[in-house]
Amino acid sequence: MLPVFVQAPWVHVNPISALMFTMVIVATGIYLGKDLNDKWFNVGALLVGVSGSWLGGCLFWGWLRANPVLHLPVESIAFPLALLGINTRWRIGASFYLASLLGTAFTDLMILSTGVMEAWPQVVQASFKDAPKILNTTAQKLLTPDSIFLILSAALLIIGISLWMGFRAKENDKYTSSWLVASAALTTTLWVDGLFFLTTLIQPQVSGLI
Repeated sequence: MLPVFVQAPWVHVNPISALMFTMVIVATGIYLGKDLNDKWFNVGALLVGVSGSWLGGCLFWGWLRANPVLHLPVESIAFPLALLGINTRWRIGASFYLASLLGTAFTDLMILSTGVMEAWPQVVQASFKDAPKILNTTAQKLLTPDSIFLILSAALLIIGISLWMGFRAKENDKYTSSWLVASAALTTTLWVDGLFFLTTLIQPQVSGLI
């Protein structure tokens, strides 16, 4: 729920403070990562991974929101660090970030294939009065057989990949937690996108895109 109801509106109102909050997440994660207790270390590692997603989200929604083609590249800002971290003790955070990035790629692909990307700049650049209506109209266009088929196909593929990650978690003790976190993060994409879609249909003002 954080991307829809917290980060997106926060970045829209005050992008600088939302961006600076990235440091709070990182600092908290590193602090907890110093704990010798595995549980708290894992929480810290996860927060470090979350900070990468938060940073990319702040940069895009704060300054580049009218350019949807830049969404995935900007969200990938921590990709090199995540690749380096996947084989370190911080692998849980890296796994979370990489799985979230994969979910973002699925989302952007659906936005492109269903035609939403064409309307995106118009929505985010419209006045606060006009934007909800434009967003709601755009969301309703997704209720066509072709769009529903594409969305359901993507959802089934995401579920399939998440289940595969769950199976991998049972096969490799060293990376068990990482695979489980990645599976959960990818599945969360469905919840976040579904929540966003429902808000655009029912109450577009609180969707976070406006």
